[in-house]
Amino acid sequence: MHISDLAAEAGVTVKAVRYYESQGLLKPNREANGYRTYSAEDVLVVREIKALLSLGLTAEQTYPFIECLRAGNDRADVCPASLTAYRIRIAEVDQRIAELTDLRARLTDLLTDAESWRTRVRETL
Repeated sequence: MHISDLAAEAGVTVKAVRYYESQGLLKPNREANGYRTYSAEDVLVVREIKALLSLGLTAEQTYPFIECLRAGNDRADVCPASLTAYRIRIAEVDQRIAELTDLRARLTDLLTDAESWRTRVRETL
């Protein structure tokens, strides 16, 4: 299939397919006229990339999953490297949660302080 067919079947844009190819995630065959051709396996790969990117993984972090699929596994996340990639992403999310929790606490303290100052000012008037 051609690039537009792959994009349509996988639910992405042609531009996304070209980006995945530029990142080494897809390696299409070339016809004599230079057109890229893709396989049904490539549809699965692109769908997997799309799903992983939606979880906040970078294109680079999807490599272990794609390699796992290309190794003939039914799932992209059953290989040790894929599991490690999940663990790394979870650690990143945990770090971000901690940062946001700290930020929320600081903002709450500032709000409480501002509200109490406002109340004290009104009481003195």
